[in-house]
Amino acid sequence: MAKTLVLAEKPSVGKEIARVLGCRRALDGGLEGERYVVTWALGHLVELAPPEDYDKTWTKWDLLTLPMLPEQMKTVVIRESSRQFRAVQALMRRGDVSELVIATDSGREGELVARWIMEKAGWKKPAKRLWISSQTDKAIREGFQNLRPAQAYDDLYHSARARSEADWLVGLNVTRALTCKYGAQLSAGRVQTPTLALIVDREEEIRRFVPKEFYTLQVKCQGFSAIWRDKNGQARTFDRAQAERLAAALGGKTGVLTEVRRTYRQTPPPAAYDLTELQRDANKKYAYSAKETLSLMQSLYERHKLLTYPRTDSRYISDDVTATLPERLKSVMVDEYRDLARAILMKRPLQTRFLVNNAKVTDHHALLPTTRRADLSKMSAEERQLWDLVVRRMLAAFYPPCEYDATRVITQVGEHTFRTTGRVVLQNGWRDVQPLETMPRKRKGKEEAEDKALPPLQAGDTRTVAKAEVKEDMTKPPSQHTDASLLLAMENAGKELEDETLREQMKGSGIGTPATRASIIERLVQVGYVQRKGKTLLATPKGIALIGIMPAEIASPETTGRWEKALDEITTGKQDPARFMEGIRKLSAFLVRYARENQKPA
Repeated sequence: MAKTLVLAEKPSVGKEIARVLGCRRALDGGLEGERYVVTWALGHLVELAPPEDYDKTWTKWDLLTLPMLPEQMKTVVIRESSRQFRAVQALMRRGDVSELVIATDSGREGELVARWIMEKAGWKKPAKRLWISSQTDKAIREGFQNLRPAQAYDDLYHSARARSEADWLVGLNVTRALTCKYGAQLSAGRVQTPTLALIVDREEEIRRFVPKEFYTLQVKCQGFSAIWRDKNGQARTFDRAQAERLAAALGGKTGVLTEVRRTYRQTPPPAAYDLTELQRDANKKYAYSAKETLSLMQSLYERHKLLTYPRTDSRYISDDVTATLPERLKSVMVDEYRDLARAILMKRPLQTRFLVNNAKVTDHHALLPTTRRADLSKMSAEERQLWDLVVRRMLAAFYPPCEYDATRVITQVGEHTFRTTGRVVLQNGWRDVQPLETMPRKRKGKEEAEDKALPPLQAGDTRTVAKAEVKEDMTKPPSQHTDASLLLAMENAGKELEDETLREQMKGSGIGTPATRASIIERLVQVGYVQRKGKTLLATPKGIALIGIMPAEIASPETTGRWEKALDEITTGKQDPARFMEGIRKLSAFLVRYARENQKPA
């Protein structure tokens, strides 16, 4: 009887798939059943060959032998996991194995893991792709009922291979060139270096910053306060004497309310989480590093099977996922979520307009709880915190917008204008579900009066100025980067865009991918270019020195963002991988020339 070989990425996932498929008989490197044989990689089993495999002169680090630009990139079996590779290869060569199912992680890196193994092992028979967004038994069974031809994911493989080869060419050439030039071990890379540049540039911006005193003027009238504005609408003045003269002259004066404008407004719930957004919120709220958050998410995904595929860049779901929503809501009806979920389920049809958007779903939909009922007692405290964020974000999406009346009051005291803003909440809506401290908020300067409830006011009313007060403050430098702010800057190629619409437009143009950003940050810490101080990420003298000798062609976040955009376009078939690699080869040669010709800065 012909059998299907299933190739998973990790032993733990492979064994779960084997259990669902009824494969119980142990093999060398796998498990076998009546219809299926399941095997697994150990992460990567195959990698790009080292330089010395192409040319023996490349064994020695020497500036004269650079650049290293092999005509065709080769792969080799990783020595430490060669035993498992041979076991997988033996299963592929079995006469009764007629087809292969790629069941590695459903993403770019997972595709590369499988394709390199298949290529190295000489697989020539038919292959299909398992593409699932959760590890529950139901998801696995449904996935095997909906396998697609492996060729449908060829562009994803081409993108993955191009990314890996680009990192080899740029990383090895620039690292060797700089190390040989300056006689010190220096590590650089296509993605690592611009990330470091973001941290160094921020610290340089802080170092150059010169604080200045500024003043604001607030008047208190019956029932409300107001902030002075100049003719250009600015609340700050740098002239203390002017502010104090004005304050002294205003006491006891009468102000006329020249404008009272009330506007009905709605704030819709935020979109569901993608990986980067969850990493940012977990860093802000719990001080978890990006790597720690990803590790917790992987545990919730693989071990507990309570979270969908973590490495997603989508914040919405597609129409075909909506049928699973009632089951997902029932699965989270535990503890403090029970009443919130029940209230949603009682109102049919489900209100999904803030959650469903087919156009904004890429390889995987937004992070959601799975249909498996949660057992909170089996989670660690840290896993519980992450799961709480995801569950509340999903529940919030079903609730109505927060509704409020926004009020703007203009008070004229003689020739001087004062502004007051306030709001009256009409319906909390989703804010009853989502913890306020995780809300994306617009930054507000200190000179802006806090929104608060106001008494009944009408245009033409008069109010006596009971008190005029000058408040002194200092301009503030930008904050040091944290994991949260750095992830945002990486996602947007150096631009910290809080606006969700702008961030969607930038998607695919950032530094790295959601799946790789955590490891990039950790790599900078490991090699000594960055150090953690609490939540803050600080560049070390070594990191600052490296950026000082780097050309903009590799240190620029915008340049790297264009490369990532090109890789994204290779995935969708819009870009030729050969054209991308030609540009990378030219860049590698340029970086070597740059290292040879430029002197170390004083």
